[in-house]
Amino acid sequence: MATYLIRRVLAAVPVLLGILIVTFMMARMIPGDPCKAILGEKATVEVCERFMREKGLDQPIPVQLGIYMKDVAQGDFGNSIRFNRSVVEILVERLPMTIELGMSALLLAVIVGIPAGILSALRRNSAVDVATMVGANIGVSVPVFWLGLMLAYVFALLLKDTPFWLPPTGRLSAGLVATPFFEVYNLSVPEGSTRELVYEFISNFYIFNSIITGNWEVLADASKHLILPTLALATIPLAIIARMTRSSMLEVSELDFVRTARAKGLKDRSVVFRHSFRNALLPIVTIVGLQLGVLFGGAILTETIFGLAGVGRMLFEAITARDFPVIQGFTLVIALGYVVVNLLVDISYAFIDPRIRLR
Repeated sequence: MATYLIRRVLAAVPVLLGILIVTFMMARMIPGDPCKAILGEKATVEVCERFMREKGLDQPIPVQLGIYMKDVAQGDFGNSIRFNRSVVEILVERLPMTIELGMSALLLAVIVGIPAGILSALRRNSAVDVATMVGANIGVSVPVFWLGLMLAYVFALLLKDTPFWLPPTGRLSAGLVATPFFEVYNLSVPEGSTRELVYEFISNFYIFNSIITGNWEVLADASKHLILPTLALATIPLAIIARMTRSSMLEVSELDFVRTARAKGLKDRSVVFRHSFRNALLPIVTIVGLQLGVLFGGAILTETIFGLAGVGRMLFEAITARDFPVIQGFTLVIALGYVVVNLLVDISYAFIDPRIRLR
C-alpha cells in the first residue's frame, strides 16, 4: 500500500505541473488588458506601464512562468492583482465555502441517488422504475443556473410568507456572526503564522465551526442558507448516481452467484445488500468520486446565482478582471482536489473488493 501511494503521489507531480503550465499560458490568452480591467478604461498609457511593471507583467512570458513555478514550489501562490492580497489568504477565506457546499450536495446525491437506483433496479420496468429514470433524465437535462433561479423564485418569493421560505443569497442572515472557535476558546495564535491560517481555514466552515462552539443559532441559519444551493448543485450528480446504481445492480443481479444465493433460500434483503449491492459498488464509487470533482466545477454557477463567497465565484470574478495569480492558484487547488479524490477512490477499491491488491 505504501509503495502504491508513493507511486501515485509521484505520478501526480507531472500532472499538476502540466496543469500549472497550461493554466498559466491560457490565463495570458484571455482577451483584454489586466490594467484596463482593474483600473478602468480611462487609465493612461503611463499608468498602465507602471502598473504592469509593479505586477511583474512586463517581463517575457517564459520569465514570468519560471518565477511563478519557483514561488509555487515554495508554497507561495503570489498576490492578487485586483486585491493586492496573498492568494493563499483568499483561498483560506473562500475554499471552505465551496467544500461545504460540494460535500452537502454530494451527501444529498448519495443519500437519495443510491437508494433510488437500488429501488429502480429491484422494480425493473415498473411504474417506480419508469418514474425514477424519467426523473433522473430530467435532472441531468436541467441547467444548474435555471434550476437555481427557479428555486430562489419559488422559495424566496412565492413562499415568502410561509414557513417554507428559504433565503436566496448569502451564508448568514444580517446581524449574525460566526465567531471563530479559536476566539471562543481563547487559543493563542501568532499573527501571520501558518497556525493562524489553519485556524481561520477551519473557522470558515460555518457548519463545523458553529457545532464545536455550540452556536446553534448560527448552525441553524447557515444550514438554512445552504439548502437552496445544495438542491441546485446536487440535481445532476443525484441523477447520474441513480442511473449508475440501477445499471450496476441490474448487471450484477444476472450473475451466477446472485442466482445461487436466491436458490439457497437467502432472504431478499441479504441477497440485495450482501451480494448484489456489495459487488455493484465499484462503478458506483467511481462515479461518486468523479461527481465530487464535477461539483467543484458546477459551484461556479451555483455560487454566482446564490451570492456565495466561494472558490467558484471568486474564480469567475478573477477571470473577468484578468487576475492571473488568483486564476492560477485556484485552478491548481481544484486540480489537486481532483487528484486527491481519484487517489481515495482507487484506495477504496481494495477495501470494497479484497481481490484488488494495491502494490
